[in-house]
Amino acid sequence: MERRQASKFYPHFKQEERPVIDYFTGLFNQLIFKHGPLLTDFLDPGKRTILKTVVGNDVFIQEYGGYPEAEKKRVYLSEEWLNLQPADYQIQPYEIKYSQKFNRISHSAILGTLANSGIDTDTFGDIITDSKGNWQFFAKKELTDFFEEQIDRVGRSQVKLKPISFKQVLVPEDDSVKQIEIIASMRIDAVLAGISRKSRGQIQKMIEANLVKLNWHDVMDSNIMVKENDVLSLRHFGRIKIEDISATRKGKYKVVLKLWQTKKRN
Repeated sequence: MERRQASKFYPHFKQEERPVIDYFTGLFNQLIFKHGPLLTDFLDPGKRTILKTVVGNDVFIQEYGGYPEAEKKRVYLSEEWLNLQPADYQIQPYEIKYSQKFNRISHSAILGTLANSGIDTDTFGDIITDSKGNWQFFAKKELTDFFEEQIDRVGRSQVKLKPISFKQVLVPEDDSVKQIEIIASMRIDAVLAGISRKSRGQIQKMIEANLVKLNWHDVMDSNIMVKENDVLSLRHFGRIKIEDISATRKGKYKVVLKLWQTKKRN
């Protein structure tokens, strides 16, 4: 295997993603120089796409986020195939203990607490709930002391983080709803306008403000065409997965989608 040059991959991704490309190229070069496996932080699907593009088929890639449907996962890179176990990914699941009788906490409040605690957002993974008031999240095991000692509040609620085993991980709630929308165009601004009930002008301004993502990558162009299986994210509205697209008799598009709508803070 030969060392990678980051600039080789620049044309495949947006300019603002070049620091991520540089980092993953450095990881690959480190792996082939030292011939030892590497474990990444928690990566979202967009970053994992960049990583897989950089390393190609020259190394083995295995990934795990703490439960089967995890969105953010740690990735294990190795030159030889290894039979990994969950413990090899150095992930610690936590249960958030709080007084459910007198308090309510939300995904956004937990995310805000973790993101503003002084650590990088790649050091923790998904935040999940069973919709019954129980909340859990996943973090790098090497930060166990930090989480247990530094996090004692979520919003106005006093909390205690309890390390748990993988056997105690919740079956997360799927709070998505299935919808069918008739859309005039498959341009990303038209699709988001039709689903969110905002105007195309409003959506275009949100794109310019970096409030829109397509497949976990920032969108800067309103002319991008949306396809089946694409995942769209509109800040403060929610996430949409396009499941099916078919033409109508009147020249429009029937779009079948799943919507995870952003819940308001409690």
